[in-house]
Amino acid sequence: MAKTKELSKDTRNKIVDLHQVGKTESAIGKQLGLKKSTVGAIIRKWKTYKTTDNLPRSGAPRKISPRGVKMITRTVSKNPRTTRGDLVNDLQRAGTKVTKPTISNTLRRQGLKSCSARRVPLLKPVHVQARLKFAREHLDDPDEDWENVIWSDETKIELFGKNSTRRVWRTKNAELHPKNTIPTVKHGGGNIMLWGCFSAKGPGRLIRVKERMNGAMYREILSENLLPSARALKMKRGWVFQHDNDPKHTARATKEWLRKKHFKVLEWPSQSPDLNPIENLWRELKVTALEEICMEEWAKIPATVCENLVKTYRKRLTSVIANKGYITKY
Repeated sequence: MAKTKELSKDTRNKIVDLHQVGKTESAIGKQLGLKKSTVGAIIRKWKTYKTTDNLPRSGAPRKISPRGVKMITRTVSKNPRTTRGDLVNDLQRAGTKVTKPTISNTLRRQGLKSCSARRVPLLKPVHVQARLKFAREHLDDPDEDWENVIWSDETKIELFGKNSTRRVWRTKNAELHPKNTIPTVKHGGGNIMLWGCFSAKGPGRLIRVKERMNGAMYREILSENLLPSARALKMKRGWVFQHDNDPKHTARATKEWLRKKHFKVLEWPSQSPDLNPIENLWRELKVTALEEICMEEWAKIPATVCENLVKTYRKRLTSVIANKGYITKY
């Protein structure tokens, strides 16, 4: 049941004044826009206690004083990874003995709950500034420009196991605040590594990387799959290729290869997976096992999904600016 708004002291006094001059509960309710039951409750309270003030409420007092609540709230705001055990010890040193569930309930009343920390790329100040620069420079680009981009990336499909998690205390919709995340860096390995590309017209090729990828292998993948994907997708003349700043992608030999092939490459800010809409397509795969499933699921992604991701690209740029360069939802 929704909590009703408490009547002001002036309104409660007015109800009593009207009652004393002989008005009925129904008449008072109509005049003041209140329910008859509400008016009756105020009048009965006045008759019994000769006051309209709020009376002391029943129930056990809070185990943690207001000062203690401020202390633990301030602690988790400064360090969201503080554990309940740490807070129990802090309060005990201050003379208050409580349990871990009491800590949880108290922080929940303050709008804080324990959540798994999100893993996001490690952002240095230079990364933040580069991301903001990219977003601001491209914010007003027409949709047609983004439709002429082939987006690409590699991803690792975990077949077994699960990365360990850390928990943080945070408010709703604050999961991507830097204090509430776990910075990560890209690294090789994994059970299945895939390379894929797509454009607004649909998915391009998806291939499995069977060995540890180096610069030569990456150039071979592009040679065998990028141009055929562009042709299959019927890309317009002057289409643009996007890839991130992985060392294999930015190696001198790779840059020279792309130049000789006359491929236009989109300049890209490091540590920016949220700016690449292909990250959403990786989620579409929804696989936990066989390579064949990945291939089948990738081919089933509708072209409309690809088109919508590119059409809404400006929202990604706006989000990066609004989030002051830090990682955003994508």
